Amino acid sequence: MSVLITGATGMIGQELVKVLHQHNIKVHYLSTSKDKLVTKDNYKGFYWNPSTDEIDVKALKGISVIYHLAGATVAKRWTASYKKEILESRVLPTRLLYKTLQNNSHQVEHIISASAIGIYPDSIGAIYNEENRGVDASFLGEVVQKWENEVDTFTALNIKVAKVRIGIVLSINGGALPQMLTPIKFGVGAAFGTGKQYQSWIHIKDLVNLFYYVQVSELEGIYNAVSPYPVTNNEMTKAIAKVVKRPLWLPNIPKFVMRLILGEMYILVFSSQSVSALKILNEGFQFKFAKLDKALHDIIK
Repeated sequence: MSVLITGATGMIGQELVKVLHQHNIKVHYLSTSKDKLVTKDNYKGFYWNPSTDEIDVKALKGISVIYHLAGATVAKRWTASYKKEILESRVLPTRLLYKTLQNNSHQVEHIISASAIGIYPDSIGAIYNEENRGVDASFLGEVVQKWENEVDTFTALNIKVAKVRIGIVLSINGGALPQMLTPIKFGVGAAFGTGKQYQSWIHIKDLVNLFYYVQVSELEGIYNAVSPYPVTNNEMTKAIAKVVKRPLWLPNIPKFVMRLILGEMYILVFSSQSVSALKILNEGFQFKFAKLDKALHDIIK
């Protein structure tokens, strides 16, 4: 069996490739960098450039499933030009995939797309499941909504569509954890604002196993990719400090300070989304790292 991945060289993509290879699945991947193209028996790269509508259609040969992970990181200062890049890096590749499948013969039956829990409105009290139709009024809410709308178009091609709304991914190789870990290690860590905002998180290994589970179970629709046990920012900060055995003595960092430092991107650490994993649990998926302390001990060696 062969699958196609966009974003295969990113943090999530690299881990997903490992899982797929463990199950003897061959991987084709699309990259905008010709320097990152390799050709192996089980791992072949193909060039594309969504900005110019270029794509090597040979990437589709023998493919039955597409994992769509491509998108510029949101963890970079949101200038007007970079906000445009964040949005276009999700919308344009999705449109190009659609047009390519529409205009070429293929065997694709299932597209599994990354999405984000940032679509859910900021709330201390709400618990969100996949039935919630509210959209956060922030830039992130807008991006995720437009991203998912593009992915939904694949149903017109009789392709099953799954959207995996990802929470805070815990990995030592990228994402939020190293940025939280560094100041705590140096004894200058602190929670943000009141610290009561909920952070729905997931261990990188659970995330890629969840993606694979969606494939083998042929699931359609929206699935939250979060641990069953969200924590507050206070709890997250204390848990990291406990694992690295460092004290927390500084007061919480006020919102206005982080807004000055990060600009509009400050919402990444102040938004509160308590998100339910019940739907994927009811499908039979089992988390290996459901509790935060177990996840952190596995990641922080």
